[in-house]
Amino acid sequence: MKRKSLHSIEWVLFIVCAAALLLAGGISGRYAAETAVSDALPEPVLEPRDRIYGVAVVDDGTVWMAGSNGKVVRCVHDGGCMVQQTGTVRHLQDIAAWDARRAVAVGNNGLVIVTRDGGASWKKVSTPRSEISNKLFKVHVYPGGRAWAVGEMGMILRSDTWGETWQRRSDERDLAWNDILFTDTLRGWVVGEFGSIMQTVDGGMTWCAVPSPVQSSLTAIAFKDRLHGVIAGLSGTILTTIDGGLSWHKVSGQVTQEHLLGLAWDGAEWFSVGTGGVLVRGDSSGRQWRADRLSAEELLWHSDIAVTGARKYIVGGTQGTWEKGRWKLMEYN
Repeated sequence: MKRKSLHSIEWVLFIVCAAALLLAGGISGRYAAETAVSDALPEPVLEPRDRIYGVAVVDDGTVWMAGSNGKVVRCVHDGGCMVQQTGTVRHLQDIAAWDARRAVAVGNNGLVIVTRDGGASWKKVSTPRSEISNKLFKVHVYPGGRAWAVGEMGMILRSDTWGETWQRRSDERDLAWNDILFTDTLRGWVVGEFGSIMQTVDGGMTWCAVPSPVQSSLTAIAFKDRLHGVIAGLSGTILTTIDGGLSWHKVSGQVTQEHLLGLAWDGAEWFSVGTGGVLVRGDSSGRQWRADRLSAEELLWHSDIAVTGARKYIVGGTQGTWEKGRWKLMEYN
């Protein structure tokens, strides 16, 4: 009986130890699996620390965004967003795209990068440079591979090769151009510091100063047709034209005291965004404007806006969409 009892006890201990080892192995295996999955997690598309300075939308609904530390995000219609490897950590100030495959981004220290394969690869290209300063603020693209970019030291650059090569089309001067726009192959405008406006009527071969009613810096320009345009600027500045940009007039009254940085026409209204979460809207005539905020909680700055249908993509200190009167932040994952 005594030997039988000892045998029974030894058998029970064996079962307990075996169960413990199996349990430990299961926990270890699960932990290892979870660790492997965690290590393989993809980079977040957007993070709270991101600063996105430029956004562009092409006809098929593809959205391109560019910003701090060389970050480019590409979103496809109903297909999600992906961070792209650009090969640079310099801040990108703007991005523009001809289509879902061809795009160009510009940024600090004269940086220009281009892609021909939807962002699967990006290539740095050389540009004319100043010995003083070279930051590029804005880039716009046009049919046939044409592109224009502007920046510090009076820089106005043109490309006819899908952004692969660039030529300077302005004299160097101690002034920054903040935006450029062409309404056709010949007529275009640049706007910049100290209320400066210039116009070309020969495709950028020559530029002439246009009288400006303000001294504050101008940040963005847009036209809804050949005659009617709007310029936005610091301290709530809004200028309008009804004669194709030959003359500009300041909107009466103080629409907002916030700085306006991004501007777009959506087919029915003008929209401008800027500091403090401001959203300024103007009617079709450009005479009536009202200021609001994207939301009561949104107080950060926004530097660019792009329109696709009823949706506006707005980027800056936070990224989101404005649609049917509602501000919706993009997901940080």
